[in-house]
Amino acid sequence: MSITLYGYWRSSTTWRVRIALNLKGLDYTIVPVHLVKAEQHTEAHKALNPLAQVPVLIFDQDGDAPVAITQSMAIMEYIEERFPTDGQPLLPSAPVARARARQLAEVINSGTQPLQNFAVLNRLKESGVDARAWGSDFIRNGLSAVETLAATTAGAFLVGDQPTIADLCLIPQLYNARRFGAPIDDLQTLLAVEARCNALPAFQRAHPDQQPDAQAPD
Repeated sequence: MSITLYGYWRSSTTWRVRIALNLKGLDYTIVPVHLVKAEQHTEAHKALNPLAQVPVLIFDQDGDAPVAITQSMAIMEYIEERFPTDGQPLLPSAPVARARARQLAEVINSGTQPLQNFAVLNRLKESGVDARAWGSDFIRNGLSAVETLAATTAGAFLVGDQPTIADLCLIPQLYNARRFGAPIDDLQTLLAVEARCNALPAFQRAHPDQQPDAQAPD
C-alpha cells in the first residue's frame, strides 16, 4: 500500500496530518499544492476535493480502488482506525478522555482555524478588512478557550501524558498565532505542551520548514 498526501507546506490542516502519519510510523509521499498560486482550484485537484482545499490523503491499496479522504479530522481518525496498532495511538483509550481530545481538537479545527484560513483572509482583504487583526483576535479567543479547558485534562500533553489529535491541532495553531501576532505568552499550559511536542521527532519532521515545498517565511 502507498500513501500520498496532497497539501501545502504551511497549511495547518496538512501539518496535523503529517504529524499523525509520523506518529504512526507510516511512509508517505508529499504532493505539494501551492495555495498562493491557486493550484487548489485546478480541475485535477477539485476532482480530489470539490471544496478546493487541502489536505487530501490517498491510500492506494494494492489492487483495490484507491481511497481518497479529505478534511484533516476525518483523515486522522481514519489513520487511527486503519492502523490501530502501528506507532503511537492518536486517541486515548478511555471514552471520556477520547471525547476530551476530540473536544479540544474541534475548538481549534472548527472554532478557530476556519476563521483565519487562507480563503477567508483573502476575502477579508478584498473587502478592506484588516485581515491580520481579524485573524489575531480569533486565534487568541480560540487558544484561550483551549488553555481553560486543558486545565482539567492536561498531563504532559493536552489530554494525559501522550500526544493526541488535540496536540496535533494545537502545534500548527500556535505557529499561526505567532504569524498573526496574537498574544500567547500567558498561555502557560499550551506553551509547556508545545515544548514537549517540539522535542519529539514526529513533530520535528512535520514542521513546515522541513517540507519539500517550503518557502521563505513572510
